[in-house]
Amino acid sequence: VSPQTCVKQKAGAAAGCLGCSGRCSGFQPHPWSKACVACGCSGVDHAPGGDAEDDQRMGRLLTGSPCSHLTTKVKGGGGLRLYKRNRMIVTNPVVSRKDPTFNTTTYDWAPAGLNQTLAMRYMQLLPESQRPVSGTDGALQRRRKLLVQLPVYDQDPMKCQSLASQEEISSMLLFVKRYKEEVLGVGEVALPGEGGALREAAAQRAAKEPQESPDGSSAGSSTNGTHEESAKAEYHCSGCQGQLSKESPAVYAERAGYHSALWHPGCFVCSACGQGLVDLVYFWANQKLFCGRHYCESVWPRCCGCDELIVGQSFHTGKDGRRWHKEHGCCWRCGQSL
Repeated sequence: VSPQTCVKQKAGAAAGCLGCSGRCSGFQPHPWSKACVACGCSGVDHAPGGDAEDDQRMGRLLTGSPCSHLTTKVKGGGGLRLYKRNRMIVTNPVVSRKDPTFNTTTYDWAPAGLNQTLAMRYMQLLPESQRPVSGTDGALQRRRKLLVQLPVYDQDPMKCQSLASQEEISSMLLFVKRYKEEVLGVGEVALPGEGGALREAAAQRAAKEPQESPDGSSAGSSTNGTHEESAKAEYHCSGCQGQLSKESPAVYAERAGYHSALWHPGCFVCSACGQGLVDLVYFWANQKLFCGRHYCESVWPRCCGCDELIVGQSFHTGKDGRRWHKEHGCCWRCGQSL
């Protein structure tokens, strides 16, 4: 996909498909399969929506979690919260004999709480194709990851078409509430050895808005060891086990504890799919990092037809292990049962 194609994906527009070389003029949603009726490609390939919709969706996800400080209330929104997405604009002078000009680069997202120098070091540690520079493939891939890793129907029962009873809706609501309180987190970027400061900041946030875990302890108070950490001679990545430079930014995960767990930026990935975690949103379970999609699939099976979680007990399992809601084990074009 060219940078020009990325720029054309405007909010509210009927997005042409990025997966079939322009043969599809706009997304026409299937009644239940999350695919385009016109071309058969996934809705993700059409990159529908825009920044405002993304920030609303992320705001809903982070509300009710220890990361709610990354959201802000919408005035008159009835409790609606928006994601305070950190954007970064870098301006560099262009040296020439004529009047000075400036080259401006806009990042659609950057880690929160960093000065620009450290934020740029973080970006340089990512593969160039994954840097979310506005108007490039990297920015487009960030949006695609938002839709794939954090599907709205994994967090909002109102967006699910397959929930068949009030019991299933209640089960889904409880599941979402629990993962927000116990599993969901957003990685923080800092230099190796600065975990103590991050832990202290988390403790202060928890004191203002207590987030109780099942054992009664507050989120952000999971690890003690500031003195031990500051005295360490070297640090190792929890992903590749390689050494971390004390001058290079690393990613911390509060759920994993600030003392011993930190990652190279390029190693902060889902343990199931190996993809970098979009905007550093992670799910921590069984001492592993997951994206939202694969964490949810570790708890509930996912329908290969509609892509939603199968909350009820009635589903069909194929010989290859894939699963469908019983009503979705059919041809997505004609509806004939297979």
